[in-house]
Amino acid sequence: MQRDVMNYDVLIVGAGPAGLSAAIRLKQLAAAEEREISICILEKGSEVGAHILSGAVIDPIALNELFPDWKALGAPLHTPVTEDHFLFLTEKGGFTIPEKLLPPLMSNHGNYIISLGNLTRWLGEQAEALGVEIYPGFTGYDLLYDESGALKGVVTGDMGVARDGTEKPGFAPGMELHAHYTLIAEGTRGSLTRKLEQQFQLRDKAEPQKYGIGFKELWQLDPSQHKAGLVMHAQGWPLDNDTGGGAFIYHLEDNIAAIGYVVHLNYSNPYLSPFEEFQRFKTHPKIAPMLAGAKRISYGARTINEGGLQSLPTLVFPGGALIGCAAGLVNVPRIKGSHNAMKSGMLAAESVFEALGSERSHDILSSYQEKLRASWIWQDLDAVRNVKPALSRFGSLLGSAYGGFEMWLARAGIRTPWTLKHGKADNECLQTKDQATRIAYPKPDGVLTFDRLSSIFLSNVQHDEDQPVHLTLKDASVPITVNLAKYDAPEQRYCPAGVYEIVEENTDPRLQINAANCIHCKACDIKDPTQNIVWVTPEGGGGPNYVNM
Repeated sequence: MQRDVMNYDVLIVGAGPAGLSAAIRLKQLAAAEEREISICILEKGSEVGAHILSGAVIDPIALNELFPDWKALGAPLHTPVTEDHFLFLTEKGGFTIPEKLLPPLMSNHGNYIISLGNLTRWLGEQAEALGVEIYPGFTGYDLLYDESGALKGVVTGDMGVARDGTEKPGFAPGMELHAHYTLIAEGTRGSLTRKLEQQFQLRDKAEPQKYGIGFKELWQLDPSQHKAGLVMHAQGWPLDNDTGGGAFIYHLEDNIAAIGYVVHLNYSNPYLSPFEEFQRFKTHPKIAPMLAGAKRISYGARTINEGGLQSLPTLVFPGGALIGCAAGLVNVPRIKGSHNAMKSGMLAAESVFEALGSERSHDILSSYQEKLRASWIWQDLDAVRNVKPALSRFGSLLGSAYGGFEMWLARAGIRTPWTLKHGKADNECLQTKDQATRIAYPKPDGVLTFDRLSSIFLSNVQHDEDQPVHLTLKDASVPITVNLAKYDAPEQRYCPAGVYEIVEENTDPRLQINAANCIHCKACDIKDPTQNIVWVTPEGGGGPNYVNM
């Protein structure tokens, strides 16, 4: 197939905080030395920010470095944290852990409650003002290599392909985008990232990456229940001690609260439904009163990297690098990754700028890894490197206590001489159905708790129904012969959007994939027991269209 070719100095896949920060930093460096650097960013969402979902309480450390005058420039950080509470919940009650007992690393004072989607949109405006070309609605579908085996760019997805693979009227083939360097910033469990990890054996020396699935709803609260700047985190009920996770409630401006829940995807019970656990959380007697008279206005879900330092792959390869959540830079106990994502993009930009200045092409950007290791990103992640494996090994109660102990030691300048391992990948952690206990979840009441379909309606998800299914199966028989037979089809429960259903057809069960429901969380790609489900990019512009998330 003949494809148009466009050439750039730098190509970035993903217009999130990492990708945009990389582009901005490159343009800043180029302007300082009066050099021209052409930069293109691909974004699979319909617009910049459409697929961005996060809590979010942001540590402004990276933004301060990228734009010291961000307040004057109008960055959408309007709500500084004023109160910071941590709760442990039992089924009927619970208690607040005094702030003075929590490691200072967990404190949110000096941070801001934001919509990360809105911050990303603002960063996109700053990038375009500096001359960066951003193409929303275009996916990075496949990788291109030169004769030496180095990455030389990507192919964007074809537009106008029917479900049966034929070309519809208006078909447009994808373009080839070539660049001296390509930065992969496509977020958690990206499809190109996975290919690069295999092509260049980037994960050979790393522990398995670990993940959580995070849910978020925006609620319009009764003014009497709202307090701008209030941050609440919670552990405990409804999850048992062997299942990691927790909740957040962040009070933004205009009587809006972000309510969310994270479930670690190394849970073992195939009957557990992370979505239903989130719905149950809102009925707790310490939470439900806040939602009296409130209205739910938005919903979304996304997976989160949780592996930390142990799970970092090699971040560089001939022709490019991984940045942001494609690298896996989330600080789990802080529930923060945006500051690290932005800084990683800035550090990669500095390495690319140096390489372009020396007229090297497709070299390995080894200085990026060196810069990252010498940066505060490494310090941020090193101090908490044992928290996630401790939670997995000892359970939520003892694991949290141990993690807090290590964080207090780090505060005192003491580093423990060991680094705990994660062990199994998340997909390897499920019990079989005969070993597990069924969980009876209550029906949604339509007031505090809701079903999946009414929820994804609020995510503004859109896909052209007549396109190839982007949730692919390596073996079409496995969902029945393995997943249903051994685990009672857990994909029906871990998916937050009702994509997967077991239906009876002539008395025989089959898996039905409702691909149009998909909100691009990637949980299926991660948690499927045999890794038989492979998420690939749908037609550009498809998926959720998050507003203020």
